[in-house]
Amino acid sequence: MEDNQLRLFMESGIYKLNSNALFIDPVRILNRSYTRVRVSPATYYSRFFDSSNSTQSPKAIEDSRKRKRKQKKKPQSLNEREQIADQRHQEVKPFLLKAHEALLEATDLLKDLRNLRNDGCAAGGCKELSQESSELSFLELGSVWQAPLYEIVLNCHQDDKTSQDGGSTLVRSIEQRVTPAFNNLIANEESCDIEAELFNHKYIIPKRSCFYMSDLRQIDNLIPADSDCGFNLIVLDPPWENGSAHQKLRYPTLPNRYFLSLPVKQLCHTSGALVALWVTNREKLRGFVQNQLFPKWGVKYAASFYWLKVKANGMMTGELDLFHHRPYECLLLGYCDGKDTHSGNLTKLNPIPDNQVFISVPGDYSRKPPIGELLLDYLPGSRPARCIELFAREMITGWTSWGNEPLHFQDLRYFVSKTTEK
Repeated sequence: MEDNQLRLFMESGIYKLNSNALFIDPVRILNRSYTRVRVSPATYYSRFFDSSNSTQSPKAIEDSRKRKRKQKKKPQSLNEREQIADQRHQEVKPFLLKAHEALLEATDLLKDLRNLRNDGCAAGGCKELSQESSELSFLELGSVWQAPLYEIVLNCHQDDKTSQDGGSTLVRSIEQRVTPAFNNLIANEESCDIEAELFNHKYIIPKRSCFYMSDLRQIDNLIPADSDCGFNLIVLDPPWENGSAHQKLRYPTLPNRYFLSLPVKQLCHTSGALVALWVTNREKLRGFVQNQLFPKWGVKYAASFYWLKVKANGMMTGELDLFHHRPYECLLLGYCDGKDTHSGNLTKLNPIPDNQVFISVPGDYSRKPPIGELLLDYLPGSRPARCIELFAREMITGWTSWGNEPLHFQDLRYFVSKTTEK
């Protein structure tokens, strides 16, 4: 059974641990969006692959951690809001521990985890595509008055067969399309990924995907004229306000009240939409979402999923009970009614199981794993579903990506050549 699970994992990037938990490999999932290139596992998994403790078994490391926890002093008394947060943590903790135990018991999967960073690229099996030493700052480019004048070049590959001397020859050409880079819906309707150029930097656009790069003031342009063209799945990863100066240096944040103006209701498909919102573990934020944000958007809470972060050796990236730096994040799920949901469409959906846990090795800072496939069984409306990610920093085939830097992880530096892999 485990061998079959591992074989499916190699193809899909998803490994079912038990009825409550999954392990996912974001690189394998993302690579389904590409035909000419693949996501570089070495670049994606840039953290949590140190060699320390590599000779110890996961059980030995966990036993060592338990001893250290017992030696720690009791925490200081918590205020009222912190007590609520701790109570929420204690409620979900058994599900997280059960999921982690299931991971540690999947020995074949654990062996594969140690190779995630070099998967398919060992011994020169892949070729790096970009030697750029710096990245474009889309935030700076989009904030200047010249932004509407900046253009991006899309290079679409055309394969044509020509007859010659009784035979046929494959001739490959490139058709270029130039279009405004900002405040403009840019689509790749091809069945293969294409390359784009902006200020001498190159980007990979997945097959059958589109993006709209703008600030919050332009998002209304994505509202469809006909709600039948709205979205069945809306995923959001907002840059929540944060008092940490360290985090503000990594990416700019916005006051939480700004997100009240997001036109979530107007983006919904006529059959309704499942809304998936990434939140931090701060109780102040959870209260804001529950009491203000979801009601303003017209979203009814349905369930919570949890992303448990582990290292390549299978151990959690931090102490589970460490109050301010817990190794998991929460995805709040809710439904937004569409025009025809009065007919009972939402009640016919598969019920979303609460407290589901998905486990993965984290990528770059603030980069979320692709979770759309985990939610497809719970979407209202017909298939194929229309999906959008707000505040996106990368793209997925079949999705619309909106934000002020949806091309961030589409930079050529994050990919390797597929034609050279073994």
